[in-house]
Amino acid sequence: MMIRIAQSIFFLILLNLPLTSWSNESSALKSNSEQNPIIKPQKKPVLIEADKITGYYKQEIEATGDVVLHHGDKVLTAERMKYYQQTEDAEAEGNVRLERPKDILQGEQLEINLKTEIGHLTEPRYSVKEGKGRGAGDILLFEGKDNYRIKDTNYTACPEGNHDWYLRAKEVEIDNKKEVGTARHVSVVFKDVPILYSPWLDFSYSGQRKTGLLTPVAGYNVRTGFDVGLPVYLNIAPNIDATITPRIMTQRGFLLSNEFRYIGNNQMNGHLLFDILPQDIERNRTRWGVLYTHTQNIGKGWQGFLNYNAVSDDRYFRELTPNLAQTSLVNLSQQGGVNYNGRLGTDGVLNFTGFAQRFQTIQDPFALIVSPYERLPHFAVNAAKYNVGKFDFELQSSWTNFFHPTLVDGNRTILYPSVSTPLRNEYGYITPKFGLHYTNYNLTAPVDAKGENVDRTVPIVSLDSGIAFDRQFNWGDRSIVQTLEPRFFYVYVPYRNQGFLPNFDSAVNDFSFAQMLTENKFSGGDRINDANRAVGALTSRFVDKETGVEFLRLAVGQLMNFTDPRIQLLPPQVTSGNADFIAAISGRLTQHISTDSNVQMDQSIGVIEKVRSGVSYQPEPGKVLNFGYRFTRDVLQQVDTSVQWPIYGNLRGVSRVNYSLNDDKILAGLAGLEYNSCCWALRVVLQRLTTATQTTTTAFFLQLELKGLMGIGNNPLQVLQGTIPGYTSIH
Repeated sequence: MMIRIAQSIFFLILLNLPLTSWSNESSALKSNSEQNPIIKPQKKPVLIEADKITGYYKQEIEATGDVVLHHGDKVLTAERMKYYQQTEDAEAEGNVRLERPKDILQGEQLEINLKTEIGHLTEPRYSVKEGKGRGAGDILLFEGKDNYRIKDTNYTACPEGNHDWYLRAKEVEIDNKKEVGTARHVSVVFKDVPILYSPWLDFSYSGQRKTGLLTPVAGYNVRTGFDVGLPVYLNIAPNIDATITPRIMTQRGFLLSNEFRYIGNNQMNGHLLFDILPQDIERNRTRWGVLYTHTQNIGKGWQGFLNYNAVSDDRYFRELTPNLAQTSLVNLSQQGGVNYNGRLGTDGVLNFTGFAQRFQTIQDPFALIVSPYERLPHFAVNAAKYNVGKFDFELQSSWTNFFHPTLVDGNRTILYPSVSTPLRNEYGYITPKFGLHYTNYNLTAPVDAKGENVDRTVPIVSLDSGIAFDRQFNWGDRSIVQTLEPRFFYVYVPYRNQGFLPNFDSAVNDFSFAQMLTENKFSGGDRINDANRAVGALTSRFVDKETGVEFLRLAVGQLMNFTDPRIQLLPPQVTSGNADFIAAISGRLTQHISTDSNVQMDQSIGVIEKVRSGVSYQPEPGKVLNFGYRFTRDVLQQVDTSVQWPIYGNLRGVSRVNYSLNDDKILAGLAGLEYNSCCWALRVVLQRLTTATQTTTTAFFLQLELKGLMGIGNNPLQVLQGTIPGYTSIH
């Protein structure tokens, strides 16, 4: 080893000294005093290590036996090597290996110019570091820095010794600068069977975005028939891209699907989905859908937003998409506006919102609903000033012009000033609060013989208080902090007759632990509950002391009405509204079992009003079992189970059933199989959905994913992730 190191250092000195010639046989070293002693250093010095080194000064160097050549960020190894100093050419043979920052090339004989990086390698084998792809071929042609071409080659992302799938091509060009590959006369071979052919194919082996054809997608839906699409990805700019997908549906015709995304300065971003079906075969009409969102930071505390959604007809989502999130849409928002967030002095905040909003209501012909009021426009100003002496002052205000084509409309003004006195110390707080809620209506038609200009004034008094205790203990090898947080909340709102007022936007808030501790059980501004009630609540949190992560929470709450509430909304709310006790648990019961459950009860008659319960068991990624139960007295009773679980080896089953016990029918069902190997996956999924009162749809998904290259077929991953909580795609 010491002899080898000495030879390496000695040869590096020789490359930089004014030598005439040198060889191992003569060991002759001659100086020429007439030569210029100043030698310009090479930009990238060459260092050669070997068992034996011979050569001639400024001409050539020959090395044999475990040869290693270092040149910049490249390392070349071989059994024998020649290096020509004047031309910077290198020749190597025998177990040649060239390692560069982004790839490793191996072969039998190499000729390359270290300066231009032009040359060739015989019997090449290559591997890409970033994308973990590899391949082999007949000959590799170096065509400059970061660029080479391989003849009669194959490529795969499978590990060494595995050839489950590979690309077979007449020629593949690798551009390491752009991290893309281009192949010509390409066959995709899976399990030794060619499944796709293309005269040309380019791909990003590192996952970077690039313009080009994406893998064709295919699927089946009972309402569209066989559906085949050819996506084209456009990398328009670093901050702008688009995907255009021509689709052929055997029962519907030709549909053009477009997706456009952009981001910009000032936190600007936008997303547009636009589909158009010029001639629906079954409906004999043009059909289209638009979903567009845009947000932008205007500056100095101002933000702008736009959210526009529209479809050509009520059946569009139910007939042309298997996406449950879209088929369940009822009111499509069309909204644009601005908001402002700023400071109001040292201890104050000021918020302003202004927008215009309308809706497209998607009707189920067997369950018609009344469309919401349009707000054309709506302005809101909220302000707060804290620590004014011992007081905090707040103001909530808004002015809205409501419009409806068939109902009484008009504008509404709300002013709600309030003052509170927070009394705090290190273990608790007491906050008394007083407010005066004023509402004025200017209507287009009189209501209940009260005229067109009506108003309402309601005082609101509340008291909120809480204490926090904590203790530390050990749970196994974990140090845990447990808190005990009792809380008391009281609110008094006198009764005011509101039956003559219109209802533009009020609804009953769903009863929950958080809603118990609020002043008003109604949302919107048209109804304010009368109240003389108190709430006692107790929460206990379990927190990991080292990480600060809360992993379990227990809570109970008791509501006590000292007088029966008189303000109700018509039509009657879906629950009786008499739930007065709630218990909730959320977080991890054990390392693998988690839950989010609550129970609400009407203690006056001893019946359960509502249950929302979910339990999940996930011992490891790819193994998850979920069970959910939903119950609302006299309204609904549903069970929801879903699972992803190994069956045998790499084969996993996936399933989900959402079943209505009241209706005795399946609302949503899914069943499938997925096989994951080291470098490919196969997924088969069948999904059935209830999309309207008397409408169902069935979709079939089949996808072969060649990991590191493409997915062939209709990708069910989005469906699985949205349907099975905790679903994990195993790679």
